[in-house]
Amino acid sequence: MDKINQICSKVFPLGYKISIHGDLVSGTANTSQGDVALIGTVNQAAVGVDLAFELAGKVLDIVQHSPELPIIILVDTQGQQLSRRDELLGNAGYLSHLSKCFELARDRGHRIISIIYNEAVSGGYLALGMIADQSFALSDAQIRVMALPAMSRITQIPLERLQELCKSSSIFGPGVENYVALGALENIDDAHLASLVESAISNKSTIDNRAKLGHERGGRNMAHTIIESIIKAC
Repeated sequence: MDKINQICSKVFPLGYKISIHGDLVSGTANTSQGDVALIGTVNQAAVGVDLAFELAGKVLDIVQHSPELPIIILVDTQGQQLSRRDELLGNAGYLSHLSKCFELARDRGHRIISIIYNEAVSGGYLALGMIADQSFALSDAQIRVMALPAMSRITQIPLERLQELCKSSSIFGPGVENYVALGALENIDDAHLASLVESAISNKSTIDNRAKLGHERGGRNMAHTIIESIIKAC
């Protein structure tokens, strides 16, 4: 559990208190902007129906008992649980429910910030990391939607070709640098992470500017233009 305490000490120098049950971490922390709620995962958790439902319950508890309290998601997940039981129980629906709980919190005035401090993969990353208003990562974090060998098997595109595409397109590539280029991550600055997170907490904007950031950074060349064209046509 050293990793989770290291990141909390770095981001919340004014103090924090966490409890860990299985792969779920929850608690509170102090910042110059006031108290924040902490929720997330440890041990490179595989998010199955049980963990997703427990996380969702924690989010709803924050909404009910701590109105408008900022929520910091601490992300360390290998993705969704790949088991027959979880798939038969509808794991995708549980992950969707978790995402909807975060969206409810946002609608109720909770600022949501995610920090990828170790690993973020696939559906677990989508439901825990990318759901946030703003997202940050440590420079040594491991981020990907799908490993290239697995992508090669699914798409039938040779691995060598995918590796070549990664050199010119951030969409294919794993790693924090590519996700900054895509606009999914705000910044990578381990030394100033605490101040970056506090600025994000005080940011009251509800505009999702990830497509715009991706366009400006050269990681997503078409998304922002297409979105703007649709908005103008409506």
